[in-house]
Order: sequence, then C-alpha cells, then structure tokens
Amino acid sequence: MEQTGTRILVVEDEPLINQAVGDRLRAEGHQVVSAYDGPGAVAAYEEHRPDLVVLDVMLPGFDGLEVCRRIQAQAPVPVLMLTARDDEADVLVGLGVGADDYLTKPFRMRELVARVSALLRRVERAAQLARHPGAAPVDVGTLRLDPGARRTWLADEEVHLTPTEFDLLRTLAGAPGQVLTRERLLAEVWGWDGGAGATRTVDSHVKALRAKIGSERVRTVHGVGYALES
Repeated sequence: MEQTGTRILVVEDEPLINQAVGDRLRAEGHQVVSAYDGPGAVAAYEEHRPDLVVLDVMLPGFDGLEVCRRIQAQAPVPVLMLTARDDEADVLVGLGVGADDYLTKPFRMRELVARVSALLRRVERAAQLARHPGAAPVDVGTLRLDPGARRTWLADEEVHLTPTEFDLLRTLAGAPGQVLTRERLLAEVWGWDGGAGATRTVDSHVKALRAKIGSERVRTVHGVGYALES
C-alpha cells in the first residue's frame, strides 16, 4: 500500500511487538518510526514530530507516563497508550497526563488499527474546525466552552482539558440534560464503533473529566450513558 503523509511513532521495548505493530501500520499506509525506551522515545519525537504516538506504559529509562508528559509539554499530539494492566487507577493516570486512548495487552492488531484511524480522523476534524472558526461559546450553568479556541471555564477559572476531554464535554454540552448513550459518545467523540467492550473507554474518560469539572456535573444513567447537568 502506498504510504500516506501520516507519521506514527511506536514506542515499545519488546522488539517483536514493536516490529509487529510497525509492520501492520506500514501495511495500512503509514510511515513508522520506532523507539524502545523512554529517552529514545522523547528523542524520536523531537526529531520526527510524528502525527500520532503509540506508547507502551512500561519502558526502560523512564516510563510511558513520563514520555507522555514530556512530549505533550512540547506540543499536543494524539497518544494511544498500551498498558499491560487494566487497573482503573493506572488508566486514569495515563489519561491525566494527556493520553487520548488506551489499549490493554494483549490486543488485536485490528483493534489497534481502528483506534489509530479514529484518533487521526479526530485530529483532521479538529483541524477543519480550526480553519473555520466562529462557533459561538456554549454555556451550561457556570460552565463555558469556546469551541473555536478549544478552551473551557468553570465560573471564572479556566479548566485545562485534554483534546479528548474537550471533545467529550463539547458533545455532552450540545444536548444539556439529555442522556447520550455510551455508543453515541463513542461514535461522535472517538469516531468509531468498537462494540460493548469499547464503551469502557468512554467510562474512563468521563471519570477523568469529572475530576476536573466536578462529579456532580456529569450524571450517570446506569446501563445507558451520561448527561451534562447545569
């Protein structure tokens, strides 16, 4: 397949996994750069400025969480985190340092490709919005969102959200008080339909969002989804 202009950095210390992920992404038409430890990942990011990073949490040198902190401090880039543990606390820490999504090992290559494609589509949609600014700010109670600037305030204090958190909040704010299903949020925010198991991604991001805007602002309707309350 002919390669696109999309460059992906794969950071994984297990050579066989690194090679397998890289080969599959190349087969999908992407350019791939590989790194095998924390310092090498940051150096590769600075040299190649990838469009997306596939990042393992457990790395030599320093871990993937520190890698994510360092690269996000330079410029926002979508990060798909790979974790050997499905512990909720670990997932929330990863989302808190700027990861956009996560996959738990072992994973299917088809699912990884779907997640990568969805993240890249979201980046393109955000770029299109940036080229056509002018959307009016949205107010829900004391919460204000500026879609054009992608900024959020709670009362008079700015709240710093990750790109995924902002997209999730903007989607909920588009229908305040209405319950949006997990499946709808997954489709509108992440741009893909990953089945019932994938809705855990929505749940994890909602918990991370609640930690920043207040747990009472996002109401859970068990077995259905979430609603933004004023």
